[in-house]
Amino acid sequence: MIKKDDLLVIGHTAIDYIMTVEKFPAPNSSTPIKTMKIFHGGAGANVAMVGAKLGLKTSLISAVGEKFLKSEYLEKMVELKINTDSMIISKNEDTPTAFGMTNNKEDQIFYFYWGAGKEFLKSDPPESSVQSCKAIHLATGDPTYNIKSSILGKNNDKIVSFDPGQDLNMYNAPKLKEVINNCTILFGNHHEIERIQNLLKCDINGLREIGPDIIVKTCGKAGSVIYTEKEKIKVDSIYRPAVDPTGAGDSYRAGFLYGYINEKSLENCAKFASAVSSFIVEKKGCQTNIPNFEQVTDRMNQFYNNKS
Repeated sequence: MIKKDDLLVIGHTAIDYIMTVEKFPAPNSSTPIKTMKIFHGGAGANVAMVGAKLGLKTSLISAVGEKFLKSEYLEKMVELKINTDSMIISKNEDTPTAFGMTNNKEDQIFYFYWGAGKEFLKSDPPESSVQSCKAIHLATGDPTYNIKSSILGKNNDKIVSFDPGQDLNMYNAPKLKEVINNCTILFGNHHEIERIQNLLKCDINGLREIGPDIIVKTCGKAGSVIYTEKEKIKVDSIYRPAVDPTGAGDSYRAGFLYGYINEKSLENCAKFASAVSSFIVEKKGCQTNIPNFEQVTDRMNQFYNNKS
């Protein structure tokens, strides 16, 4: 009997260049970079790394370049026992890379080099990986590959969660509707959920009727809201001043899925998820301050028990 993974994550693994500048340059000009740091990132890898650190048996499918096979990043995945056997390796393109710049006004500009990520379009999700997991999380990545994965997941009676994130603009209405139709849980921040409703011309109830049993809307400092057929659950956030909010959403998804896979109540899932993301924002980088299960549980119990 094949032992199932808890979670299969599908989406980008990326290298993040995070820079600060005094002001953004005008066209045909340049500006000095005040600080620059390089971090491990990518929405898919963020969820997988956090999930694995929390204790989930995790697999990851990303499209990466050949140099990734000898990288420190892969070594860290191996340390956390993340199964990377189904990774898509490109011989011609490098691993996806994000370039983010923040100016003195805290405005941000991001450029994303898809690189090896373009290989998703030429590939099919491996049925064996889908069959050997309990849940699939679809993060940022190629819409066609995510649709194929969502269909495969639904046909194999898997929990399927979907978070289009900043790639939402890559989905037209029919593609977005198809993947949402196949998912169990739809994640999005309040801006993204509103954009999805506008694109599909429906309210929150109409959105849930398209397919997902659960819609999870995160609202930053205002906490999160969970919508189901029978109830609407509001959960306060565990607020921490954000040194860097990048990766907070991905870590929230990992925490929520940890609870859901372990059959916790939806309220408990959201509280646990908030505790997870509260650690991530305390340091720069999406994976710099990943907590373990005990740290998350202690912070969650201390905050919500004191609140009640």
